[in-house]
Parts: sequence; structure tokens; C-alpha cells
Amino acid sequence: MDSTLVDFVKALRTAEIKVSPAETLDAMECLDLVGITDRNFLKDSLALVLSKTPEEKEAFDACFDRFFAFESFRQIGPDGEYTHDVDEGDAEAEGEQAEGEGSQGGSGEGQGGGAGGEEASESDSNEPLDTSLDPESLLGQLLLSGSRTELVVSMAEAGRTAEVNQIVVFTQKGLYTRKIMDAMGLKGLQDEIGMLQANEREGAGQIPQNHLAKRLTKARDHLREQVRDYVEKQFFLHADESGKQLREELLKKVKLSNLEKRNFKDVQEIVFKMAKKLVAIHSKRRKTYKRGQLDVRKTLRHNMQYDGMLFDIHWKAHKVDRPKVMCICDVSGSVSNYSRFLLMFLYSLADVIPKVRSFAFSSDLGEVTSLFQNSQVEEAMARTMRDYGNGSTDYGRMFMDFKNHCMDDVDNKTTIIILGDARNNFGDPKAEILREMYDKSKRVIWLNPEPRSSWTVGDAEMGKYGPACHQAEVCNSLTHLERVVSNLLKTAT
Repeated sequence: MDSTLVDFVKALRTAEIKVSPAETLDAMECLDLVGITDRNFLKDSLALVLSKTPEEKEAFDACFDRFFAFESFRQIGPDGEYTHDVDEGDAEAEGEQAEGEGSQGGSGEGQGGGAGGEEASESDSNEPLDTSLDPESLLGQLLLSGSRTELVVSMAEAGRTAEVNQIVVFTQKGLYTRKIMDAMGLKGLQDEIGMLQANEREGAGQIPQNHLAKRLTKARDHLREQVRDYVEKQFFLHADESGKQLREELLKKVKLSNLEKRNFKDVQEIVFKMAKKLVAIHSKRRKTYKRGQLDVRKTLRHNMQYDGMLFDIHWKAHKVDRPKVMCICDVSGSVSNYSRFLLMFLYSLADVIPKVRSFAFSSDLGEVTSLFQNSQVEEAMARTMRDYGNGSTDYGRMFMDFKNHCMDDVDNKTTIIILGDARNNFGDPKAEILREMYDKSKRVIWLNPEPRSSWTVGDAEMGKYGPACHQAEVCNSLTHLERVVSNLLKTAT
């Protein structure tokens, strides 16, 4: 456990918390006294020893939670798909077991590289897969066992073997993803999938075997996605982000859900910088036009006083209209970070998008335009979460509220942006209302933070919402947000 604590101290120093060798020894003594059975007691005890100021205490809490937890790990069921119901007892057991395993590594450095593998593929059919046949590979058995705890512990042990705590630069994410997958037994799983698929091609495979290949392929792709997220989080714990430019680039690309609270200030500065660049590009309205297409009628009219001699040339001017935007944001827990930065981005573009109306919901829809216009982002987001973020997610209810209160304000100059994962808890999606919004507006843009492979999994309704949108995009990083907003401004007419 001492080696685990040393790695934790290293992560604290990366988080700009000064920890001396003497304080590290004190922390080891503290660990011997309090033990690891009571997580909260251990956290409070180490905080007393290792954090000295309120700012350090806040950073310590975030670092401790990230280092010793896997709450964001999603359970994979026997059919290879994500499950959405997590057993609380299982989650608690996972927390205790992962404390001694997570976020560790040995010595040495990894360099460069990228992750191979195939992207998650959608199911060929909506029919349930036969789950009667069990896999032979160890990783396959682990993936389809449905045990979140065992899978988390296996990933943590593989992270130790792969020395993920030695990650130096963000471009090593692919290398360490591959290393961890290999340490978990990827080769045996790939061989089993290949054998099952070969039997299917030759016509020798039976239905349970064919379905087993599909289940294992889905589970493998979901695991790879979660290992990538795990490596991203390890980078923020262990990497020395000394270069400001490199730090900004990685913050633009990382999933917003993987950001720690201590990164919010840096991300806010990046958002303002990106917004300033877009304003500079799209706010230019030339007073005089000295190039382009000749306006013959205006030129002749203004040169009549010169007996037809063309002294005063006039060119055709294209006036750029400012977009009229309605932004609807899901502020339930899993999507709130994405909504925070989208709204921050839009309100930073007031010079080029002055007509922004914003709405928030988890079930009931409410307008928060004046709140974000008159308050700081953090204060406005906190009040929005308090007022609208505690309900059970209900997109159907949201669309009904929008139709009743806002549909009359939608016209052919309105762009509607919806940010959310489209997970409706199996309720009525009310897709016909979205189709009505599509017909009345200029554009409907749906930004979904989940990968496309998850858009039709479980209670996700993107299969019904997608056809009623002019544009549906994966949007889970600042780079994605910048591209979407830039395209919105480019298409303004």
C-alpha cells in the first residue's frame, strides 16, 4: 500500500499541491493508523496531513476521488451491451477493492504509439442475442460475466502492468490503451472471435456460436472505449503538463466529462480565446466593397453625372445576417459539463450571435436566458442545476413544454441547437414535435456527447430523433464545440 500512496503523492504534486518528503512519511503513518476500510475516514485523514490551504483541499478532494475510484465505469452485460442499472452493493465493493489497485504503475516510460482495433459496430438486428454459450477466453468470460467489480480490478491491475502512471504526453493515450488491453488478455479474446467468425463464414457455426462472436465483439469495443477514458484520466493525474500550448491542445481534445474541477478555469480561458477568434473572423462587415461582382445598375446610376464615364464603381455586397439561436440543454448529471461549456461558448459570441435564447431541462423545460446574461457562468450553472437538474430525464416532456411555450417564436431564421444524450428512460420520445420544429426552423442541430455506437443502445432515442434533425453530431470536446459553432456562423445568410 505504501507504493500506492507514493503514486498518489506524485499525482498530488502534478495537481500543484506541494507535498514534502516529511509529509509523505506522515501520510504513511496516518495510513497505518486509520487503515483502508473506511474510505471517507481515510480521505479526511490524509487531507489533514497533505493539504494546507482551502485551494489545496479542493484540489486534494478532486484528486483523491479520481485516483481511488471508478464510478464512471459502465457495466457490460451478458449480451455485450452496456447495462444501465448498477447494483449499489456491487459499486461499494468495487470502491473498496479498487482503492488498492487503481491508478498505479511501476517504473519506466512509454513512448509514442497508437491503439489499433476496430470501431464499435452497430448490431445488424434488434433481435436479442442467444446468451446460452459461454466464451472460452479469460477476458471473454470476464466481459460477459456482468461483474463490474472484477472488470474494474482487472483494468487496474493491467494499468499497473502497463505502467500507465508513467504516461508523459497526451499522444501516448493510444499506446497505453493498447498495452492495458493486451495485459487484460486481448490476444486470447481476438483469437476466439476470429475462430468463431471463421466458422460462421464456412457455415460450420451454429446460432449460439455466431451470437457469441457478436456479443464478444460488442463487449470488446465497449471495453476499449472505457480503457481510453481510463487512460485519459490517468494522464491528468500523472502527466507533467508544463507547456501551456500543449496543455491547451489536450484540453481542447479531451472529453469534457473527464475534466476535473481544477481544470475549469483553464478551459474557460480557452473558450474565451476560441470565441474571440471566431468573433474576429465572422464580425467583419465591410463599409466599402472594392472587389467581388460588379453591380452594373448601381454603377450606371451613380455615374450619370459624369456622362456615363465610370468613375465611381460599385460592387454587389452580401449582407451577413446574425443567426437567431435557441439552445436547449440537458442538464442532468451525465451531460451537465457539456451544457456548461456550450452555453459559455455561445454567450461569449454575443458580438456575432446576439440573439441567443437558452433553455435547460432534465424533465420540465425552463428558459435561463436572462440568468446567463446577467450572472457569472458558474453562478448561473449552479442555479440552473438546482432548478432544472434534479428530475428524471424526460425528452418527451421537454418537447411538449417547448411546443406549448416557444413554438410560436420559431421561424425560418431560427437555428435550434439541442445538446443531450437522448436517453429518455423508455418514455414517449414525442419525435413528432421535433419534426414540427424541423419543418418550421431554418436548422435543427443535435449535439450528442456519446459515441455513435451508443446512440441506439438501451433507452437512447437517437434512432427516432436523428431523421428530424438537419445535423446530428458527436460533440464531447471543445474542438467539437468550436467546429459546430464555426459552421453555424459560416452558414448564416
